[in-house]
Amino acid sequence: MWKVLAKLRAAVPPPGSLARHLVLRLFPAVIVLVILDLAATWVMTRKIDFDTWLLRDIFWAMILSQIILISIFAWVLISGVRSGLASINRLSHEISQRSVDDLQPLDMAGLPAEVAPLVTHFNDLLLRLDDSMQAQKRFIGQAAHQLRTPLTGLKLESELMLTRNLPDDVRERAERIKSVSDRMIRLGQQLLVLAKADPSARRPQDSFKRMDLCEWVRVSGAEWIPAARAQQIDLELSAPDEPVWVDVDPLLLEELLSNLIDNAMRYGVGATVITLRVTANPPSLSVGDNGPGIDPADATRVFEAFYRSPRAGAGGSGLGLAIVREIARAHGAWWNLVSRPEFPGTRITVVFPGPRIGARLTRQEQE
Repeated sequence: MWKVLAKLRAAVPPPGSLARHLVLRLFPAVIVLVILDLAATWVMTRKIDFDTWLLRDIFWAMILSQIILISIFAWVLISGVRSGLASINRLSHEISQRSVDDLQPLDMAGLPAEVAPLVTHFNDLLLRLDDSMQAQKRFIGQAAHQLRTPLTGLKLESELMLTRNLPDDVRERAERIKSVSDRMIRLGQQLLVLAKADPSARRPQDSFKRMDLCEWVRVSGAEWIPAARAQQIDLELSAPDEPVWVDVDPLLLEELLSNLIDNAMRYGVGATVITLRVTANPPSLSVGDNGPGIDPADATRVFEAFYRSPRAGAGGSGLGLAIVREIARAHGAWWNLVSRPEFPGTRITVVFPGPRIGARLTRQEQE
């Protein structure tokens, strides 16, 4: 007897489970349907005078009653299953809408007991992965900070050496030391910007300011005129007379424009013109040059961190366009790259949130 009771107790679905929800939702409806079926049978056997009914009438009456009962049961069954799976559908929608950088735990409210352990373990995995990524970002930031001070000192020492009369071989070595120091300092700054632009580390929107993109590009782009002239490159600006308002982080936007111009000057070998273009609809910023362009095989990979084309002659760390991509992501922006033969050179465009009109715009994840 006790064994039978134990088996019956084990067969009862646990509280909060999907099976228990369906049983509780369907059991009252099944009882009502059985009562209706019994009532219909009782009416047909006790209240109807079969002497006046034909067999055909009895047949169609039974068919009609069964169709009504089956329809009601199907409606109750479908509605019960939908309500039981509502929380699972909500969880599926939440996962599908997440970006690849969002490692926050999933909401477990209202999940069935069968699914809750799986989501719990998945949330634990997300937390451990997030801790690992945050530790890596902290290490990059701290290492960049620690390296910047001694590298700056090394650069100053080499510059002081170059101000003196030195033998040719010593001067050549001092210039190499200064060049390497400049590259290392630039790499440290780029790593810091990458950590700052990462949307999983903070909310870049907290530091957004409303700015006129046209006026800002005029001022910031003018700072690159001496460097462009030193390479015999004309720096041109094409922008509307009316303001183009965007909500941006000024420091990140400054780094984005700097990396785009530096990339055009560094890799646009033979270029004579670099054009900064601002458009109002959609609000966008593009930097283009009339250099040799980018090979189609490299165009899809130049935005990857530390990627450098085997055909690239200029030195670099491969972080410039990766920083552009991360800053665009932090602003909820789109970006695209066109090169020869569609464009006489290379042009990179960043389209900020707003009415977006255009083709071949690429963005990995929506914020």
